[in-house]
Amino acid sequence: MGNLTAAVIEDLAPEGVLRASVNLGNPVLAQGTPEEPAGITVDIARELAARLGLPLEVLCFDAARKSFAAMAEGRADLCFLAVDPAREAEVAFTAPYVLIEGVYAVPAESALTTAAEVDADGVRIGVKEGSAYDLYLSRALEHATVVRGAEGVDVFREQGLEAGAGIRQPMTAYAAAHPEVRLLDQAFMQIRQAVGTTVDRRPETVAWLRAFVEELKASGFVADALRRSGQSESLCAPAE
Repeated sequence: MGNLTAAVIEDLAPEGVLRASVNLGNPVLAQGTPEEPAGITVDIARELAARLGLPLEVLCFDAARKSFAAMAEGRADLCFLAVDPAREAEVAFTAPYVLIEGVYAVPAESALTTAAEVDADGVRIGVKEGSAYDLYLSRALEHATVVRGAEGVDVFREQGLEAGAGIRQPMTAYAAAHPEVRLLDQAFMQIRQAVGTTVDRRPETVAWLRAFVEELKASGFVADALRRSGQSESLCAPAE
């Protein structure tokens, strides 16, 4: 084992176990159950643990805010979250490994046709509390208001809101199953999913993680993991 790898292990997993926080609430990134999680985030965590020769502990949550809290509070060493300024005070991120889109659902009879039109007075948007699109819309909206809940589409439906926000893939499936709802095809944001650790890690550790993610993208690992979990390889982020 090289000196750099040994230093990374000591800094990243001082307890001798790599603890990875995974968000099962994002079906693009993770699937399965807390007992048997699967998906690209789990595959990346397993590969990282294997590279470092460490046992892996996967901590599963149903929301990004809970996954973030686990790492911020010292219960996890690694997280898989969207890059966002509100998180960067506590998380050192790699470059993204996956790019996904945030889109709106609206009632089928709605007059809204573009993402820009949603930001209007009187428009209420259902979002999943603490999600990347909650954080983004809370900053970016000038006229519309955000209504938070456990799931954006549930808040949208239950409260009869003008729009619901979410990730394109599950939102597309939701609209297909609910003819009273349609998607606005234009994305309102790009969600940059990355690997993260706490900002108090050594710069060399963060640089090692960043190089690791770039290698996984270049080697085809990310594309293969996406395909194995039933997701499109086109979601793989470009090299940086």
